[in-house]
Amino acid sequence: MMDVMQESRPEAPIVMRGGARSGDHEKITVNLGFVDLGHVDLLVSEGVYANRSDFIRTAVRNQIERHADITRQSVARNPIEVGLRRYGRAELETARAMGTRLDIRVLGLAVIADDVPADLASAAIASIEVLGSLQASPAVKRALADRLL
Repeated sequence: MMDVMQESRPEAPIVMRGGARSGDHEKITVNLGFVDLGHVDLLVSEGVYANRSDFIRTAVRNQIERHADITRQSVARNPIEVGLRRYGRAELETARAMGTRLDIRVLGLAVIADDVPADLASAAIASIEVLGSLQASPAVKRALADRLL
């Protein structure tokens, strides 16, 4: 379940917080006009949606489905891993030992394991592009800052 907070401004943001497991969701802010927000609240009050967050998640999923062809074409042109991709210490050590550097492209969640030191990530990763969210230690993020696309 997500918490929803609202400020009193003409473009009131809706702040969503993820569920119980931090890896499942990313918090975002959506600015809506009061009339749009009123429509959302009306649909919630009529039982069409459980809450504002349910409405927003459904709307986002509908738009993703609506534009699925664009996604498929883009992935065909530029290969990208879709979903959750975890990079562990062993995989990065193997790449470094082989003298290769990884070009990471993920649509979803990319996780660089907590036991990966910054120097290993720097040595094993040539570039990193994440459309979604990247989870890594602050040290690893700093080490890769110049390679984030």
